[in-house]
Amino acid sequence: MVGTVNTYRRVIALTGPLLPLVSFLARLPVAMSQFGSVLLVAQTSGSLAAAGIVGGTLSAGQVVFGPVLGRLADRHGQRPVVLGAAAVNAVATAALVAGALGGLGTVPLAAIGAVTGASVPLIGPLARTRSVALAHRAESDESVVGAVHSLEGTLDEVSFVFGPALVGLAALVAHPAVALGGAAALVAVFGTAYALHPTAAVTGGTSGRGPGERGARARTKGERARQPRVVHAVRGSLALQGAMFGVCQAGIAALSAQLGVPGQAGIVYAAMGVVSAAVGLALGALPARFGLRLRWRAATGAALVLSVPLLFTDTLWPLYAVVTVLGAAYAPHLITAFALTERVVEPARLAEAMAFAASSLVAGQAVALAVSGRLAEWYGPAGAFSVAVGAAALALTLALVTRVPSARTRAKAFIPAQQTVSPAEKETGESADTGEEPAVDGNGSYAGR
Repeated sequence: MVGTVNTYRRVIALTGPLLPLVSFLARLPVAMSQFGSVLLVAQTSGSLAAAGIVGGTLSAGQVVFGPVLGRLADRHGQRPVVLGAAAVNAVATAALVAGALGGLGTVPLAAIGAVTGASVPLIGPLARTRSVALAHRAESDESVVGAVHSLEGTLDEVSFVFGPALVGLAALVAHPAVALGGAAALVAVFGTAYALHPTAAVTGGTSGRGPGERGARARTKGERARQPRVVHAVRGSLALQGAMFGVCQAGIAALSAQLGVPGQAGIVYAAMGVVSAAVGLALGALPARFGLRLRWRAATGAALVLSVPLLFTDTLWPLYAVVTVLGAAYAPHLITAFALTERVVEPARLAEAMAFAASSLVAGQAVALAVSGRLAEWYGPAGAFSVAVGAAALALTLALVTRVPSARTRAKAFIPAQQTVSPAEKETGESADTGEEPAVDGNGSYAGR
């Protein structure tokens, strides 16, 4: 325990105590926007169909344009990209509130929703990229890099819990417009604060660098199709994780409504998120011999085993118990997936890769929500929960059949342009009992083969 606390202290020493707080508050609008837009449009228009369309276009905008913003951050640095995205997102969110209150039709509201989603500043993926760059610049060991992923994953989980909870509370005591107005204010203030934080210099982008770095960037462009296969497998696994999130939301809502206590749905889901966040934070205590491949398999296997009881749950307290325990598998999977992405992707493309991973999660959740809601209507909550079991089984299959590198070929972390001395590159490895494959190089080829 003492060692884990010391490791997290080293992480905070890298980022400073303010950055995690600012990045957490800047993440909340992402968790608030989709749920808030659905509640707002449903209440102002009286149409659940219109609300679903607007919420869907918001998600689609984030899925499609998230990787684009990540690529821009890789090239031009996080500061200008986040500043621009936060400004556009705040204005678009405010416009969505004004349009809904003003009685705009579904089509213009959907268009505004798409702009809102497309301009989400992606604080979660970018914060991971920045913190990892800080760790590599300081030549931190793998325990610190792992703790970075655990901390960022926990901040994500807590924001996923508190964001919708804040929306529900605001809708209960006032109006959904208050929640979305608050989201606009949060992204304007804390998105800007995140962009202007001094640590943004460590992710200054690749444009304007020396000839060698420009050449490396050109090679990266030419080899864009040669990403390691594990990257695509991880994105698929995250999409399946998102599907489990969406299915659980639909199934929990259906069962709580069936039991006559619809207000319990949010509390049940929040309990799952709290447990998930706590387990994610504790993941930093795992020793290095538990490699990423083993963690990936363990997390997806646990998700499958723990989701099966959902099929047989038909009362409230067993639902609390099953869903809460299931949450223990979620954060480890997310943290491991992002850590795998960071391990095999070149630093010059890391923000884009992290954004792509986050977009995969959102896409899976959106599709599952659309499908599982109908299944819950036709076959009851068990019909929705069956999709969660199937998604967990597919995720475990991916984890079992995908090669995972056992060590990183450490590339240079981003350093400010004026800094002339880069960190020493060094190889790191994990013990042989992890069962992981040899390391991959920057082109996705297995080193030593």
